[in-house]
Amino acid sequence: MEQYFIIDFDSTFTQVEALDELARISLKNHPDREGIYKQIEDLTNASMEGRLSFTQSLEARVKLLCANRDHLKQLISHLKKKVSTSFSRNTIFFKNHQDEVLIVSGGFKEFITPVVTEYHIKKENIYANTFEFDDEGNIIGYDRTNPLSQEGGKVKLLKELQLPGDIYGIGDGYSDFQLKESGMIKKFYAFTENIERKSVTEKADHVTPSFDEFLYLNKLPRAISYPKNRIKCLVVGAIDEEAQAQMKKEGYNIRNRDEIEDKYLEEAGVLFCDEDHQPTPEQVQNSGRLKVIGIFGKCNNKLAETATENGIIIFDDPRHNPHNSDFLPKRVLAFMNEGKTHTSCNFPDLQPPRVNNAHRLIHIHKNVPGILAKINDVFARHNINIVGEFLVTNPQIGYVITDVNTGYDTQVLNELKAIEHTIKFRLLY
Repeated sequence: MEQYFIIDFDSTFTQVEALDELARISLKNHPDREGIYKQIEDLTNASMEGRLSFTQSLEARVKLLCANRDHLKQLISHLKKKVSTSFSRNTIFFKNHQDEVLIVSGGFKEFITPVVTEYHIKKENIYANTFEFDDEGNIIGYDRTNPLSQEGGKVKLLKELQLPGDIYGIGDGYSDFQLKESGMIKKFYAFTENIERKSVTEKADHVTPSFDEFLYLNKLPRAISYPKNRIKCLVVGAIDEEAQAQMKKEGYNIRNRDEIEDKYLEEAGVLFCDEDHQPTPEQVQNSGRLKVIGIFGKCNNKLAETATENGIIIFDDPRHNPHNSDFLPKRVLAFMNEGKTHTSCNFPDLQPPRVNNAHRLIHIHKNVPGILAKINDVFARHNINIVGEFLVTNPQIGYVITDVNTGYDTQVLNELKAIEHTIKFRLLY
């Protein structure tokens, strides 16, 4: 059975609503621009939440634009920088599924096509409206015969396409939910990375805070092994709001507490704490999911020793740097995203370059002879080619990063985890 993926554009593939952004470009010098911006945004939200028909909303917004071809060129440059983070990092998925991915939008091909074709999406798989222009290049309307310009347009389009297989819809708005309501798609995923509309999420089969989550749920190839929205970041003590915002922007599930409670620490993959709220060695030993600790202050020696024994990296700021709200999150994210340990207070220093089109695996083990040979033996027996490998040690642990350029099955991962003296193992991407 074939599978098809119907993906919305505005506030889904991109972080923004394109017509709203076009208005900000075309009306930049208009004396009443703020009032018109507000009208357009209100019309957008009303249709996306199902309070106003899409036809009425689109017609009213286009009339307010006062835009031309030059404004569209500026918009395209802007939109290319506003592709949703979780979509931009999963280019490999679009490359491998060019025939199954369709962009279906109530927006306009004039600005959608130049953006999404850079992600291997075929022009013939882009379904959207088209503008009408006068001889001077001003937008004077749009093709009203296009079903996507009409209420329920996405449903009408899918009836015309008659795709032979299971169809999955991903979007943020009411028009996306209508596909599910019509019974024409197998599942509807409400995409909330950029905006969450309660009227839509309440009716979705699944709420997906990122495209990584969608790929993970459907066991599809993805840039990162585990969606960040599934990793809890426990925040305890006086932690700067900016530091938390960086983690939230990256997609982590933030949980704030006044004290470190065992049940919350045991669920956390990341811990941010201040100097006065550090976990006890016993708490760290019982935190099997914990990968990294960021301490806004100086780490105590006993905690550092226990964390190292349990394969947990610590970044601290013993000088209470006023800029540590930026420093520590960057270090934590560099470790979580790429395995970098630079400036850690308890791990050996390693800053591996990122290798494109490769899978990165991290192995932390007791510092005893022969572990690297055992790791490489697993890869050799499964005919997996190593494209890069890095090993650093300190008196307690060895830290190995291996980049491989081929797929792997669960058996490979299980064998790596089962090597004697292994402390922690994870697939990074």
